[in-house]
Amino acid sequence: MRRKDREITDRIRMEAILKEAPVCRVALADGGEPYVVPVCFGYADDTLWFHSATEGKKTDIIAGNPRCCIEVDRCEGPIRNENPCKWEIRYRSVICTGMASIVNDPAEKRRGLACIMAHYGGGEHSFTEEELERVCVVKIEIGQMTGKEYDPDQS
Repeated sequence: MRRKDREITDRIRMEAILKEAPVCRVALADGGEPYVVPVCFGYADDTLWFHSATEGKKTDIIAGNPRCCIEVDRCEGPIRNENPCKWEIRYRSVICTGMASIVNDPAEKRRGLACIMAHYGGGEHSFTEEELERVCVVKIEIGQMTGKEYDPDQS
């Protein structure tokens, strides 16, 4: 990381950012073309979960290449300066790499969906077999995690 002064090295702090971020962006490789999509998600125990339609571009790409990268951030807005070239942004972000897989086991699907619901404060829901069949749950096992932040008021 070029800006070591902004690096987050504490895993607990990075996980806190993951747990409070409202949206996750998943980057996939479709052959030689990049593909990035925002998703609703949940994170627990080095695993990120998101749901999707049972068919579509995301699931097709994951089936062919499970390697992925995710990004979450909390942007608190610009820090203005008289010189526009010296503006900064107050932010916290986390980038992870991992391996994605389509979940087929109903119990594991329930666990993933419960994690997503918990992330958004949705409470508990008892998913029916029919609901589980209509949704695709993707599990990303996190490999590497890096974090970065800037907030001059916290220094």
